[in-house]
Amino acid sequence: MLQPNDLPLVCLPVDLSDEAAAKLVEFLHELTEALERHYGAPLKRYYHPSDIAQHDLDRPPEPTDPPF
Repeated sequence: MLQPNDLPLVCLPVDLSDEAAAKLVEFLHELTEALERHYGAPLKRYYHPSDIAQHDLDRPPEPTDPPF
């Protein structure tokens, strides 16, 4: 038996004209680009955790003594 979480997130129409299909795909590309811009830093940390760890190692240590 289907549970509420088993249902598809989006119900896509079966019969779309060529123009409608092209517009739908264009919209989805634009949405994806907007999400990648907005969540760019978290996505980079998630997909490339070793890059972030290496970047942290390259940083000079914080000074422990006060300058005066």
